[in-house]
Amino acid sequence: MSKPHHSRQHGVDPVLRTRARRRALQAVYAWQMSGGDAREIVAQFAHEQAREIADLAYFEDLVHGVGRHVAELDTALAPHLDRTIDEVDPIERAALRIAAYELKHRIDVPYRVVLNEAVETVKRFGSEHGHTYVNGVLDRLAADVRAVARQVLEVLEIDFADQAPDDEGEDIAEPLPTAEMPLRLT
Repeated sequence: MSKPHHSRQHGVDPVLRTRARRRALQAVYAWQMSGGDAREIVAQFAHEQAREIADLAYFEDLVHGVGRHVAELDTALAPHLDRTIDEVDPIERAALRIAAYELKHRIDVPYRVVLNEAVETVKRFGSEHGHTYVNGVLDRLAADVRAVARQVLEVLEIDFADQAPDDEGEDIAEPLPTAEMPLRLT
């Protein structure tokens, strides 16, 4: 049996990843609103996820990762927000937390993919101009977080250009944003 036409190298399908991120946004939103146990929410959504043929492992990693690291993620986001994290719209807050998790803990995913997916998800589920806010916050966060990743690799003497393509099918050697040259998606 052949792979779907949109399957990428290393077996990662970007369409399934997008679906996983959308479901993760819904699950993190439900977790934020209910204050319930993330494991129960994951179990509920995982059942639906399997029927949607999405990347279940990635979905679970995102939701559990946000749950485990929420304080760290909120601390990283705080300097880039114009209000407290609790005052941010719940959909935008969920998208910011998921993207912050990906930026900090899923170095294998290019920051441009993280930002674009977060912006597109908020366009779909969030308020009318929420995607603009999310883009601005994540743009500044990516400059901070991924600049640190590059410095770590330099200390370890690992050349970004020598890295294999990531699981999104893109080369992780892409230029990273800096405070002097922020990324703009809109």
